[in-house]
Amino acid sequence: VQLQASGGGLVQDGGSLRLSCAASGRTFSNYGVGWFRQAPGKEREFVAGLRKSGGRTYYSDSVKGRFTISRDNDKNTVFLQMNSLKPEDTAVYSCAAGNPILSELMAARAYWYWGQGTLVTVSS
Repeated sequence: VQLQASGGGLVQDGGSLRLSCAASGRTFSNYGVGWFRQAPGKEREFVAGLRKSGGRTYYSDSVKGRFTISRDNDKNTVFLQMNSLKPEDTAVYSCAAGNPILSELMAARAYWYWGQGTLVTVSS
């Protein structure tokens, strides 16, 4: 699976952005998907995830209630709607695909395929 993330940019504190991750190469619906981010000088962290079975979504505590992950299997695309952005959300955001079990959904090692990152900068 090849993944291509897009939609990053510069936004003011409190603003919104929508990231997209387009997949190609294999049947996208066979995979769980996740978004991760890495801020300068920090480790990569889980942001949001959605298992291949669909339905329930998973979020880190830092973005819960502000971010929404969704997927359109017909378009082979996963989205991350980010609202009420804060300066601490500034990071490179990457999408990933795999088949993580529930206990590993937030672990980067559980994902097999990664897209290049897209930079999100939130100014104060």
